[in-house]
Amino acid sequence: MAVLLEEIVRSLELWLKIVKKPQPFVDPDLDPVLLVPGIAGSILKAVDDKGNEEQVWVRILGADHEFREKLWSRFDASTGETVSLDPNIKIVVPEDRYGLYAIDCLDPNLLLERECVCYFHDMIVEMLKWGFQEGKTLFGFGYDFRQSNRLEETLKRFGAKLKSIHDASGGKKINIITHSMGGLLVKCFMCLHTHIFEKYVKSWIAIAAPFQGAPGYITTSLLNGMSFVNGWQQNLFISKWSMQQLLIECPSIYELMACPSYDWKTTPLLEIWKGGTDADGKSRIMLESYGGADIIDILKQALSGNRVVYNGVEVVAPFNLDILKWANETHRLLSRAKVPGRVKFYNIYGINNETPHSVCYGSEQAPVTDLQQILSIQAKYVCVDGDGTVPTESAKADGLNAIARVGVPGDHRGIICDRHVFRILKHWLKADHDPYYNPMNDYVILPTAFEMEKYHEQGVEVTSLKEEWELISDDKSEPADKKPLVSSISVSQVGKDQSSQAQAHGEIVIYPQKEGKQHVELRAVSVSN
Repeated sequence: MAVLLEEIVRSLELWLKIVKKPQPFVDPDLDPVLLVPGIAGSILKAVDDKGNEEQVWVRILGADHEFREKLWSRFDASTGETVSLDPNIKIVVPEDRYGLYAIDCLDPNLLLERECVCYFHDMIVEMLKWGFQEGKTLFGFGYDFRQSNRLEETLKRFGAKLKSIHDASGGKKINIITHSMGGLLVKCFMCLHTHIFEKYVKSWIAIAAPFQGAPGYITTSLLNGMSFVNGWQQNLFISKWSMQQLLIECPSIYELMACPSYDWKTTPLLEIWKGGTDADGKSRIMLESYGGADIIDILKQALSGNRVVYNGVEVVAPFNLDILKWANETHRLLSRAKVPGRVKFYNIYGINNETPHSVCYGSEQAPVTDLQQILSIQAKYVCVDGDGTVPTESAKADGLNAIARVGVPGDHRGIICDRHVFRILKHWLKADHDPYYNPMNDYVILPTAFEMEKYHEQGVEVTSLKEEWELISDDKSEPADKKPLVSSISVSQVGKDQSSQAQAHGEIVIYPQKEGKQHVELRAVSVSN
């Protein structure tokens, strides 16, 4: 009988859980957060002159046709704006859910695979668990990503967004989190509207920002287009050619080219296997390398014959020198940017991914004889470390006074869903209520670096880990002993069948405290078969 009563009680408890859903946790003490996406990270809708509204990015049914009809555009050098070829169309970003709708799931119907279209979704869900509340402490800023990152219309909207958040949160200052190109937009605003930025912003956290460009990725995007969807779904989505025609007239893309004034450790190159004949009429094949301004000359020649047909009219669409001129001025502006004294800046960047840096077309067996052939040739990459899109060197070179720069293993899109990134954000946003806070010693632990690498060698899997922290306290005293403290730890594990085993060894270095900060390093390696 007791067992039956227990079953009834359990059933009732289960029913109550279904009927009465628990209320979401809300922390009224959190400062507001504004999420800013990168290129292609906002839902875009087309509104015609009759007020009819239709989503054009992202969509599946009629995707390529509607993309060409509504989003293809031309750059207006007099205003710096790129305008849809259809004069009756205006591109707008939905403001539902305080701006979060436009940057959450880009295909609300989820016809595409989730990872393809869910932009800030995982981060939004995570932050709601921390106690953030939509419209009170959590907001989004979507924008027409075709436009320049310094277009005044966009920056005016951004400034108005900051003010509205400040008002909605009761006068609290804002923490901005940007992903990818969103970092360039915020950096432009910070430079051109410094007083507004300092008035409303508490901190800015940039994630995977291409501060000095994404050379390999952007070069091939201009020459061959880009695809945001992989596998069979490419057939249902926008073609790379249709995307290429949009990008050629997008100031934002030119602003993602390699910054011309930046001194790269390894210069990004455009290489071409060229075939031809010498003075004696003999055939010759040579690998020619181009850098800097010479790459621009190749882009001009390769795209010199590029044309599209729009509503039955042929439109010439070469490499746009007016946009390049505009983008170079954007680069000069970005190089002068400074973080206001009262604003904290943090930088998270991706590592441990092969990332395009230099690009090569043709081969010794199949050389290029006409530069316009490049448009239909699959490029080969010379890669460097990064997130698969932005080189680590570019993402780290923010040129700003940063509180911390942290490298996290992750790809360009996946990094904003990464659990380690969430842990860092939760700490920086003070949403963890300082779980590492020690009232006896009055210190907090700030993660400053994280790197992990896996590889196989002679049938053995090796994993190396590097992690660093700063212990920050109000105690400014310095120890007499200036030597670091070194310690180590080892663990081992044997499988149940005794045939597999794993070992790990770590070394911890604790440096002496200086000016209230104490640096801690962990270097560890594990080996398993």
